[in-house]
Amino acid sequence: MTGVRLAKPWLDLDEAVIAALPGQLGVYEIADAKGGTLELGFAGGRSRFGLRSAIAEAGAKHEAAARFRYEVTMQYWSRFEELLAVYLADHGELPPGNADRGEQRVGRLGVGSSCATGD
Repeated sequence: MTGVRLAKPWLDLDEAVIAALPGQLGVYEIADAKGGTLELGFAGGRSRFGLRSAIAEAGAKHEAAARFRYEVTMQYWSRFEELLAVYLADHGELPPGNADRGEQRVGRLGVGSSCATGD
């Protein structure tokens, strides 16, 4: 099941693309040129310009950042937690930009969960 993963198309991380982003709440994934996830994040109620500013700030933190994808959602916090849990289940560790969060603070998917097995 791929429905819980962020599967939107990758966009280039450049100023023109970021300037065109909505100032809405949501979640995002920052990646390197090969698609390796560098950070999962969210634009919440305290994000000054929503996804636009959150993605710009996150991209600037990672020297290797080249691409991103996002999803507009009012349930940004639960969706962010869900994306972290799925990433942890898939890779056994958090993305580099989320490592300071600590794996013990991320929810776990059950052993029989279709998210963990990809079914």
